[in-house]
Amino acid sequence: MFQKEVAERIVSKPQTKVYGILSVLVQAFYDVEYLFDVPPESFNPPPKVTSGIIRLVRKENFTPMKSEKAFFTLVKAAFNQRRKMLRNPLKPFFDATVLQEPIFTKRAEQLTVEDFAALTYRMGSHGLSEELG
Repeated sequence: MFQKEVAERIVSKPQTKVYGILSVLVQAFYDVEYLFDVPPESFNPPPKVTSGIIRLVRKENFTPMKSEKAFFTLVKAAFNQRRKMLRNPLKPFFDATVLQEPIFTKRAEQLTVEDFAALTYRMGSHGLSEELG
């Protein structure tokens, strides 16, 4: 159980306003499903927010990625400037020639978990070592 807004963020899909870091990182490793709302009246004393129940089932087979660390770094960097084309926030992680590919004209909320995972294999080492420390 989470605050409704957090539960909605966790289960949100690409191309939606609430899709973000939390959505991608959780969905990479879990199958998620929004089950139902829990109204404030269900608690004593009642909170000022509605809660949401979600189901998280650990995936047996994760989407292949270079490493979890590279995946987390990439996703966080992409969403830190979510309104910009990916070419800008991801510049430190990719060679200039790779950044010319069409996927880098998209915004972070347009990419799926699988897109982010695939991009980890294309990351150069020039910006990654400092970021991953």
